[in-house]
Amino acid sequence: MDEDVEEDRAIYEDFTTIDWMKDLMRDYRRQSRRQTRRQAGGKVNRMHQLFDATQSWILISMIGVSIGLVAGWVDVVAAWLGDIRFGYCETEWHISKSICCTGQLDADAGCPPWNDWSSVILRSRGWGFVNWIFYVGFSTLFATTCAFLVTNLAPYAAGSGSAEVKTILGGFIIKGFLGTKTLIVKAAGLPLMVASGLAVGKEGPMIHVACCIGNVFPRLFPKYWRNEARKREILSAASGAGIAVAFGAPIGGVLFSLEELSSFFPAKTMVRSFFCALVATVTLLLIDPYRGKRVLYQVEYSRPWHFFEIIFFVILGVFGGLSGVLVMAVNKRVQNFRKSSWLKQYPLQEVAAIAAGTALVCYLNIFTRVDSSDLLEGLFRECEESDYHGICSRNGRPRVIALLITALIMRICLTMVTFGIKIPAGIFIPSMVWGGLFGRVMGMMVQSWQEHDPTNILFTACLPDRPCVTPGVYALLGAIGALGGVTRMTLSLTVVMFELTGTLNYIIPCMVTLMTAKIVGDLFEKGGFAEMQIRMNRYPFLDPREDEVIGLTASEVMTPSDELVCFVTLGMTVADIEEALEQALYKGFPVVKSMDNLTLVGYISKEDLKYALAKAKSHHGIRPTAPVFFDVAGGTTLLRGFSVADAPLLSPFVVDGSSPLGAYATAAPFSPTVFYEDDRPSSADFLTGDGEGVTSRTSHNHHAGGKLLQLSSFLDRSPLFVHPKMSVELVMDLFKKLGPRYIVVQYQGKLKGLITKKDILIAMYGAEEEEHAAAIAAQNSNPTILTSVGGAAVATATASFRSLIALTGTGAGSTPSGSPHLPRTAKASSPAATAAAGMSRARKLRGATGAFGSSTWGTAASGSSRDNLANQEGMEMDAYGDAAKLPSEEF
Repeated sequence: MDEDVEEDRAIYEDFTTIDWMKDLMRDYRRQSRRQTRRQAGGKVNRMHQLFDATQSWILISMIGVSIGLVAGWVDVVAAWLGDIRFGYCETEWHISKSICCTGQLDADAGCPPWNDWSSVILRSRGWGFVNWIFYVGFSTLFATTCAFLVTNLAPYAAGSGSAEVKTILGGFIIKGFLGTKTLIVKAAGLPLMVASGLAVGKEGPMIHVACCIGNVFPRLFPKYWRNEARKREILSAASGAGIAVAFGAPIGGVLFSLEELSSFFPAKTMVRSFFCALVATVTLLLIDPYRGKRVLYQVEYSRPWHFFEIIFFVILGVFGGLSGVLVMAVNKRVQNFRKSSWLKQYPLQEVAAIAAGTALVCYLNIFTRVDSSDLLEGLFRECEESDYHGICSRNGRPRVIALLITALIMRICLTMVTFGIKIPAGIFIPSMVWGGLFGRVMGMMVQSWQEHDPTNILFTACLPDRPCVTPGVYALLGAIGALGGVTRMTLSLTVVMFELTGTLNYIIPCMVTLMTAKIVGDLFEKGGFAEMQIRMNRYPFLDPREDEVIGLTASEVMTPSDELVCFVTLGMTVADIEEALEQALYKGFPVVKSMDNLTLVGYISKEDLKYALAKAKSHHGIRPTAPVFFDVAGGTTLLRGFSVADAPLLSPFVVDGSSPLGAYATAAPFSPTVFYEDDRPSSADFLTGDGEGVTSRTSHNHHAGGKLLQLSSFLDRSPLFVHPKMSVELVMDLFKKLGPRYIVVQYQGKLKGLITKKDILIAMYGAEEEEHAAAIAAQNSNPTILTSVGGAAVATATASFRSLIALTGTGAGSTPSGSPHLPRTAKASSPAATAAAGMSRARKLRGATGAFGSSTWGTAASGSSRDNLANQEGMEMDAYGDAAKLPSEEF
C-alpha cells in the first residue's frame, strides 16, 4: 500500500487545474501493479483484488445512502421550521402542520390541533397582526442564523454552488469548497434558509451538499482519494443523486449531471450515477418525509392535452426564456453592486433586512406567504382534487388572477435581489414558482375563454360538458419552461417532468416549451445561470458542449517565452529552487538548456518540486548549496522521480556574465558573475564556460563529498505541444478532450510560449475583460508609481493591479502553468509602440511584463529588480472575488 501511495501521489495546490491525462496514467499504473500481484497468487493478493473490484460500488452505496439521509433531514426539519412561523401542533409540538392536520383540514387550511400564535398569545384565533409579527420575526431569525453560520464557519457554503461544482468537475481545484465543514454548515443552513421564506430554493444547494458527501467518503479509498480524475467520476455520480433527491427524479438526476454539470462522463460513470441516484432515492422514500410522495409537488393528470394548446405552450416557453434572461441580467448587476459597495462589509445586516422585508410584503398575499413547495403543489393540482385558496372557484376568478399576478411580480423582483446574499441559495425553485404562477394565470384565462366561447374554432377538439383545459398542466409547463430559461437545459428537465407526473402524455408539450425557452434565451445570451456565475468569478472553465470561433493562432494567445519563468538543466542549486518557489509563486516551470538557448527539455510542476525537496531534506539532509540537475543521469535512487548522489568531484555551478541577470541576484545587476551571499568564492575559483552560459568552479574545498539532487524523472519530457501557427480552436479542443493543464508552444524544438485555459478564456472574452478592467481602473484615482527596473523606468499603476489580476486570472493559484501568479507590470510605452512591437492580443490584454528571475532561473529576458517583485508580491488576487481570501481546508 505504501508503494501505491508513493507511486500514485497527486498533489495539487488551491486554485489549480488537474492534469486528466497524467491522473489517468497513474491509475493505469496502479492497475498494472494490481495485475502483477494477482498473477503472483496468494490469499492476501486475492483479497486485495476483490476489494479493488468492489470498492467503487461500496463507495457509491455509502454516498447514496448518506445523500438520502441528508435530504430527508432537510425536508423534515425545513417543513417543521416553516410551519413554526404560523403556529404549532398542540398534541405534538415537534411535527409539521401537514402531519398534525392529516385528514382534518378545514376551509381555512387549519385544524383543531393546530394553534396559531394569536390563539397562544390572545387566546383567540384569527388575529392577523399578531401572526404577522411572529411570521416576520421567525423568518428574520432563521435567515440571520443561517447567514451567521455561513459567514463565520464556512463561507463556501453560501450560494448555490452549482457553478463551482461544474468548474470542479471540469478539473479545477478549490480546496475547502467540498470539505467537511462546508458540508455540515450547508446541511444545517438549508432548513433555516427554506423556513425563512426567502425567494431562493434548496434544490441547487443540494447538488453542492451531495458533492461534499461524495468528496468526504473517498478518503477511505486511496484508489479515488489520491487520484483527482477518478474522484471526479464519483463527484459526477453524487451530483446526479443530489438532483434525484431534490426533484424525486432519479433518471432525471443522472441526465442532469450528464447534460449540465460533468465535463467528462464515461459509460462507467453513467452506471455508477444511476446506481447512486437509485440508492439515494430509495433511502429518501424509506424516510418518507412527504407521506408517500418523492417530492411535495408530485402530481398526476387524468386528462389529455389538445393540439390547439401548442400555441399557449409556445407562449409559456417564450415567457420562460425572457424571464430567465431578465432575472440573470438584473441579478448580475445586483451582484456586481453588492461586491463593490458598502453592502459587502455587512452581510448579516443585509440578510436580516432582505428577510424582514420579504416576510413583511409576502405575508400580505396568500400565494407568497406559503412555502414555495406548498405553492407549487397547489398550482399544479387539478381542480377535481381540491381547491387551493380559491384558484378553482369560478366566482372569484378575477380576484385570484390579480393575486397570482401580484405574486408573480413579487417573486421575480425578490429573486433578483435575494440571490447572491450570504446564505445557501438556489435558483431552481424560485424560477419554477414564477413560471408556475404565470402558467396558472394563462391556464385560468384559456379555461375561461373556452367556457365562455365553446363554439370557437380553436376549441373544436373539446368535448361538450367535459373539462377541456387543465390549468394545472399550464402551471407545470410554465414552471419547467422558466427553469429551462434559467438553466438552458432540455433533455434532463423533460425527464424530470415525466417522473413528476408519472405519464408520457405531456412529453411533447414539455419538449415544445423547453425548446422554445432555450431558443429565446440563447437569442440574448448563451449559457444559463451557472455559466453566468462562472464568467463572473472568472473560473478557468471551457464548456465541452460549446464550439467557439476565435480566429486567432496559438502564438497570439500564448504566454510568450519572455514572460515565462524557466529553469535551466545545469547550474542550479537547491537554494535556487527554493527561492524560485518562494518568490515566483508559479504553478510550474519549463526547463530549457540555458537562458540563451531555449531548447525545451521538459516541464516540471511546482507540486513535484516541493515534494522532491521535502523528501530530499527529510531523508538525506541535502544542503541548500547542493547542485540540482534536470537532465543528468546517474545517482542512487531515493524515491521515484529523483536521486541524491555523492558528488566528490562536482562543485556548485556559477553563472558567468553572459547570462541574463535577475531581480534576486546578490551582486549588482549586469556584473560579470553572480553569487549568493553564502557562496562567494574568490576570483581564482573559476574556469571558462561551456558555451551555454554555465561555468563550473574547480574549488575542491567548498563542497567536496557533498550531495547533488537529480530531478530528471520528475520532468515531463514529452509535454503536449503545438505549432505557433495552429488555430486556437484546435488548441481549445485539445484542452476539452484531453484535459491537460498546459500546452507548450514550440518551433523546431525551441520554447516559444505556453498556453493554459486562462489564456484561451482571455482570447474568448478579451473585449469584455478589457472593458471591465478599464472601468475598474477609471474608478480608482491612486497615483502611478515609478520604479527603477534594471536602469529603466517602468510605470506601474498600482490602482489597476486588481483589475489586471481579475483580467488575466494570473493571481494566486489561478494558473497551472508557468504564468506569473503576480500581476504583470506594464512597460512605459505608448499603445502605438506596443502594437508596433507585435504584441499578441492576449498579451496586450494581460499587460506586458518586465522580465525577472535570477541568473539560473527566470524569464528569457531577466531584468527586474528585487524591490519591484517585492511590491508585486504584496498584491492580492481578486479574480475569484471573496473566495480567494477565504481560509482553505483539505479538499
